[in-house]
Amino acid sequence: MEIIDGPTITTKPDRHCVGIRLVTPFRGMFAVRDRLMGELYSWVDGRGVAYGHTFFRLHVVDMDGPMDVEVGVVTGEAVQGDGRIRAGVLPAGRYATMTYVNHGRRANGTLRDWAHREGLTLDRTESPAGEHFGCRYEAYLTDPRSERLKTRWRTELAIRLADEPG
Repeated sequence: MEIIDGPTITTKPDRHCVGIRLVTPFRGMFAVRDRLMGELYSWVDGRGVAYGHTFFRLHVVDMDGPMDVEVGVVTGEAVQGDGRIRAGVLPAGRYATMTYVNHGRRANGTLRDWAHREGLTLDRTESPAGEHFGCRYEAYLTDPRSERLKTRWRTELAIRLADEPG
């Protein structure tokens, strides 16, 4: 893994988005992500929707069970969804962030370890279904359509913090 920036704390505003959310097992999750990206790109391109970075959001994480995930794109304004494509918001707040290339699992561990060492509290709760996150996502700073090799993607990992400064 190559760390490009961070770890650090970044304050983000609300960001409009559209995406597809579903539950899938961890095993095979990234193949599902890739199929959903194709479906989402077709939808936004077909409607002429202007959008920014693609993201992969983890709503509920259970590495041994079902994962509640979302593939989306950030839009400059609210966009009406339909059917599987839903409008939403990546919520404002303070985020622990890190930009990296390659090895997403290692990057997640690095960011979480850093937050723990810094005494930061992640916006998360535990339940029998897994870890529920207020907002945890990977934003693909490299366009997945122009670079097929995932090991070359520049990715911003962001996990919203529960705590407030001072």
